Amino acid sequence: MSTELMPTAEPIAKLIEELNKLPGIGPKSAQRLTYYLLRAPAGEVAALADAIKNLKEKLVLCSTCLNITDSDPCAICRNEERDRTKICIVEEPIDILPLERTKKYKGLYHVLYGVIAPTDGIGPDELKVKELLSRLNDGLVTEVIMATNPNLEGETTAMYLQRLIAPLGIRVTRLARGLPYGGDLEYADDVTLSRALEGRQEM
Repeated sequence: MSTELMPTAEPIAKLIEELNKLPGIGPKSAQRLTYYLLRAPAGEVAALADAIKNLKEKLVLCSTCLNITDSDPCAICRNEERDRTKICIVEEPIDILPLERTKKYKGLYHVLYGVIAPTDGIGPDELKVKELLSRLNDGLVTEVIMATNPNLEGETTAMYLQRLIAPLGIRVTRLARGLPYGGDLEYADDVTLSRALEGRQEM
């Protein structure tokens, strides 16, 4: 008698395979999600499929801060109540979410889309540095807050940008050390982030 497992239907196997490619989703989680969707009402599955499809079809980059948005400029850049004298620099769009949750920061943002990492072949030219410098030319910005992650690459990127921005006469600050070295911004709790914003220091 064969000990081989019963082959899985191709649509099930394919979905497990695709879900398993997502960060934080291992094989068992992918299987559980797949069989959950198999039992879920057709409307719920269709809504999920539409949401995934719209993620690629209906989103653009904000022409000002380069955040991901469904309208250009994004809601933050459009908001006239935001402090336009401050720009907070983050590595990725996901880093804006925890900072916004603190409700402590009322300025604008700029997304770099990465950090300087020579070992990975990523230099300043691969980041959105030129776009940042062009935003600083109007003389309106008085402070740039470095919110890159507190690790080697984040520190290297912050120092590089500080050397470019300081000659413009703009104050450059760094989030306070409430953030543990080597930690990522997206995993920091709201209290820690609030204190890091309030205690930011000159670079």
